Amino acid sequence: MSERTPSGTRDVLPDEMRELRALTDRTRGTFEAAGYGEVYTPALEFERDSNAATGPGAASYRMFDERGNVLVLRSDMTVPIARLVGTRYSATPGPLRFCYVAHSYRSVGSHRGHAREVLQAGVELIGAPAPEGTVEALTVLCDALDAAGLTGYRVGVGDATLYPVLLERLGVAAERRSEILRDLSVGDFVGVESQLSWLGLAPEDAELLISVPRMRGGPELLAGIDPRLADAAGGLRQVYDALPPRVAERVIFDFGLVRNLGYYTGVLFQVYDDAIGEPIGSGGRYDELLAQFGRPEPAVGFALNVELLHTAVAGEERDG
Repeated sequence: MSERTPSGTRDVLPDEMRELRALTDRTRGTFEAAGYGEVYTPALEFERDSNAATGPGAASYRMFDERGNVLVLRSDMTVPIARLVGTRYSATPGPLRFCYVAHSYRSVGSHRGHAREVLQAGVELIGAPAPEGTVEALTVLCDALDAAGLTGYRVGVGDATLYPVLLERLGVAAERRSEILRDLSVGDFVGVESQLSWLGLAPEDAELLISVPRMRGGPELLAGIDPRLADAAGGLRQVYDALPPRVAERVIFDFGLVRNLGYYTGVLFQVYDDAIGEPIGSGGRYDELLAQFGRPEPAVGFALNVELLHTAVAGEERDG
């Protein structure tokens, strides 16, 4: 039988749809209880707005409207909400709190089993600087996961500036930095080591660059850290010290955490659970993105992959 839906998409039948609806209702209720108002933006955005935020070529799917404008299907909800804030809330005092449950669209490699159409639930907190805004976002994230019924999850926390700054301080050329960060963003440590081997670095510098992305652990990881990582580690310590205990106990520090979206500027986080082999959600700070839409503001947010969250909850229930 020929495929009836494009690869990376699927039909959702009534039983699963009821479970997904219940799950999104619980997460939405958590967001609203924390003061986040739900918004919905068009699935189609102008390419110029997408390019302003993420750079040319970042969008997966393009098309033309009847006037010849280039449109793109949104690949996440952060950029559309940043555009919404700049156009609809340009004079509204912050902080602004928005939540959403919506689909995003991404290209996938052939035969990789990844989803083209991703149902996400998340929040964006605009106008709240670090560390306070980051602490709020992490708290809402954990409250939403608790409400969803997930029990065994951990939240990996890193910093978007940590490894790029280290590469720069050790004299790695900009074009090579981009290639190394691209490998690191997909967890290709073999690729990172291969690229580093060609740079002719001092042995101790090469060893530091190889070892840092593999550093994971509790707050003790921040003690006695290499001075070249001190700035990022200090920001992570500020966040950790301000977290409620119920959130702090979920956190593990991950110095190899890198995102392939260029707008992240500080603390990053990802959600892991042993019941599933890939991150359930991710987020972080993007303090420079809003300036692209005329309203410079610090900001932080996260998105949960609802279908992966559903799978993880079901896996925990099955294994429990």
